[in-house]
Amino acid sequence: MSNINNDLKLFNELAKVLLEEERVNPVAKRIDAQELYNVLDLSLSDEGVPDSEFKSVMTDVIEATPKTATNLFFNQLFGGRQSKAVLGDLLAVMLNNSMYTYKVAGPQVGIEQEIIKRSCKMIGYGENSNGTFPTGGSMSNYMALIMARDVADPKFRNEGKTKNILAYSSAESHYSNAKNASFAGIGRNNVRYIETDEFGKMIPSKLDDQIQKDIAAGFTPAFVNATAGTTVLGAFDPIDAIADVCEKYLIWLHVDGAYSGGAFFSKKYKHLLKGIERSDSFSYNAHKMIGTPMTCSIILVNDKKHLSGSFSNDAEYLYQTDGDDFNLGKTSFQCGRRNDALKFWTLWKSVGTNGLEQIVDQQFILADVARNYVRNNSDYQVYSFDDSISICFNYKGIDANVLCTALYEQQETVVGFGKFREDTFIRLVTINATNESENLLNFFKVLEDFVVKNPKLVGLNSAVLDA
Repeated sequence: MSNINNDLKLFNELAKVLLEEERVNPVAKRIDAQELYNVLDLSLSDEGVPDSEFKSVMTDVIEATPKTATNLFFNQLFGGRQSKAVLGDLLAVMLNNSMYTYKVAGPQVGIEQEIIKRSCKMIGYGENSNGTFPTGGSMSNYMALIMARDVADPKFRNEGKTKNILAYSSAESHYSNAKNASFAGIGRNNVRYIETDEFGKMIPSKLDDQIQKDIAAGFTPAFVNATAGTTVLGAFDPIDAIADVCEKYLIWLHVDGAYSGGAFFSKKYKHLLKGIERSDSFSYNAHKMIGTPMTCSIILVNDKKHLSGSFSNDAEYLYQTDGDDFNLGKTSFQCGRRNDALKFWTLWKSVGTNGLEQIVDQQFILADVARNYVRNNSDYQVYSFDDSISICFNYKGIDANVLCTALYEQQETVVGFGKFREDTFIRLVTINATNESENLLNFFKVLEDFVVKNPKLVGLNSAVLDA
């Protein structure tokens, strides 16, 4: 039988392996997907293995797993490691509370509610606001859509669809909007994608025009999704102007701030969310801009009655003590729910709101460093803009798909590519606030040295990879 003290000792040994690997091999050695089960012993059998063999297998797995906390990982909208947040997550695992009732979560309920209430106050929501911790940004958007649906068609939740409901989002918004419309019974084809300007921001006048056409055609516009930090360009939709349109037609406004919504912690960059207090719901991911471990997503609602109206359901076997304000399962999508709040709270408690502001500001500083570098180097072509933590560019005309794939496969650095309109480019994200300026400049050195060593990359395109 396992012994927790022995296993905690083993955990510390494996954690040291990981930290050393990150130092020596910041990009994990890639294993071809087709060879994975031949290279690593991932098999499960009737009999267990002794601890010595178990440690060896775990070490192999750690060494082969992509290192998302290193200064050469720029691929996703998360990265880095805030140590106090890691501590909180480890404690959450050990405590193993479920967050549906005060009876089983105790003070952890207060921790979650403190984060939510403080966040609501900071963005300008009123006394009736509240929120919850969903499983991710996609789920946050889904919950917002459900609440909007139920406001527009109050019979929907009990009787099913009685109106031809429509949802609206920018052409550059997150892909979850289409999935969510399907799940919500609205239908993928009933999502209207609104044109964006040259910076990737939704054009409010185009939204207004489309809504007018749809109303005239007998539809019921119910939901507008604005984005604070689009997935590729990192653009902020003009929330204030979009709110004008939503108020004109009495439509629910949700702001998807999964990527860059954490800008509200910064006095310098909060203006990018101007008008956020006029939204009906707002979501942000602390595992992105704030740097907590995955996942840590928060949805805030300007009027908490909509959370209970769409998601509450009585269960006598579960809700046996305390009031609804302390039984969080009545306002969440899930029943059993892990404690995602503690890791955010331990970080916030330890560094304060000012410390979170520094974490956010650092990402914009790093973005400026990277953007200035590519703007001042004629070998680069820039596609992105100021006030974004996505830096989009191409180098020496090399196909972005080809270059990113080669850098990854040869274990130089991990960076992705994106597309806006007809252009495809490398997308460097500075979400890892534990980086310094020299780490960003080192990325470009790694990229440039790699191209010098591989001159055949120039002139290749993605069709070569597919061949």
